[in-house]
Amino acid sequence: MVLIKKEIINKIPTYYVDKDITDDKMQKLKNTIVTKSQIKLILTEDADVYTVDEKLLLRFRKNKLTKTNIGEFYDNIIDFAMKKTDNRGSASGSKYLANGKNPKIMTNIFGFFDTFSPKQKMKMKTQKIQITARPCWFNVNFPEKYKQTIPLIQEIDTLYKKYIPASYKKQYDKAKQTHFHIDNTSFTTVTTNVNFQTTIHTDTGDDADGFGNLSVIEYGKYNGGETCFPQYGVGVDVRTGDVLFMDVHQSHGNLPIDAKTEDAKRLSIVCYLRHNLWKKTKGKSKAFFDRQVSNVKKLTERTFPIKVKTNKTNKTKKVKTNKTKKVRNKK
Repeated sequence: MVLIKKEIINKIPTYYVDKDITDDKMQKLKNTIVTKSQIKLILTEDADVYTVDEKLLLRFRKNKLTKTNIGEFYDNIIDFAMKKTDNRGSASGSKYLANGKNPKIMTNIFGFFDTFSPKQKMKMKTQKIQITARPCWFNVNFPEKYKQTIPLIQEIDTLYKKYIPASYKKQYDKAKQTHFHIDNTSFTTVTTNVNFQTTIHTDTGDDADGFGNLSVIEYGKYNGGETCFPQYGVGVDVRTGDVLFMDVHQSHGNLPIDAKTEDAKRLSIVCYLRHNLWKKTKGKSKAFFDRQVSNVKKLTERTFPIKVKTNKTNKTKKVKTNKTKKVRNKK
């Protein structure tokens, strides 16, 4: 890390940093694992980091999300979030697999989306159904569970408005132009990851006018998993209740997750507005939205079964809350 200066602004440590790795070398490091030697500073408390040209790289705030919303979100999404998929491309470091295929990882999306799997496209063709955009499978099949996740998403949205107001306004204005957005937020889509160490990558598909965010919910005990910007040598240890706003178009990835208990889980949450989804659906009527939802229900019927452990919800919440407190006290 090349630290230009550090100062305290409104009681918040503020860093100005320059690149520790050149752009050319950074391009060659794409899809590789972040190493500890690349990271000189890991932030564990409130902080702002700017690049040398005074562009915001990240804004980190501790303990801003409420326990009730965290618990409801976790209990209602975790079974779905632990489904294994192979749809993360370069972020999963797939080029290192011997068979050339993407590895199976626990990464999933819900909210609204605008692309389709080959299987979905075949079903659309067979059933002669036209879909431009869609509510995700989780929303359609588990509407009550989806509803219980929204308070935390809305809380993240409120913090986004507070801490990154200029970008928020642009993104929220776009979200209002489409019915394909999560209620009362600037987001169309949420990606969840469980115990997923992303390789060095930049995000694509999100709206360029917006600013990225990351939240984490811990279960059990683990070390590591810090979200890092290797080109600048800076990482952030995001834990339960924290929120990280970050320039996701800068190269970033995670350090390894070192599980200390067998049940350890690092559930990361990324909320964003998909640009192409907005572009395809802005100005479309509510009737258009309803038709899309109806067609998606036909398309996803009896597809991708999921086991939902509803009888263990209360037990899970109690154990999770207790273990989360233990992890916090050790920091």
